[in-house]
Amino acid sequence: MPDVLSAAAEPTRRRILQLLASGPRTVNDLAASFPVTRSAISQHLGVLAEVGLVVNRKEGRQRIYSVGPIGMAQLRTEMDRFWTTELDLLLTDATALRDPPASTDP
Repeated sequence: MPDVLSAAAEPTRRRILQLLASGPRTVNDLAASFPVTRSAISQHLGVLAEVGLVVNRKEGRQRIYSVGPIGMAQLRTEMDRFWTTELDLLLTDATALRDPPASTDP
């Protein structure tokens, strides 16, 4: 079973999440935004649903997908854990290397 970070890291799945952020959509609506088959989008949605990043409800013969609030909260928690003090220090060091202090030697 993939974790939320792994599931969201794949570019197609990230784009699906971006599309769903604007509101619920059917598989057909989502598939229209990609150069892959509806079946491929369904498989991506299955991975996202497995980790709770999307949820769906059935309306007639269609499934309507939307962002899963619990899974998104878990993703946010994982991202917050990732962005630690060490990464802040790494950014500070990288900035210092890019912009070294001016030399005072004549």
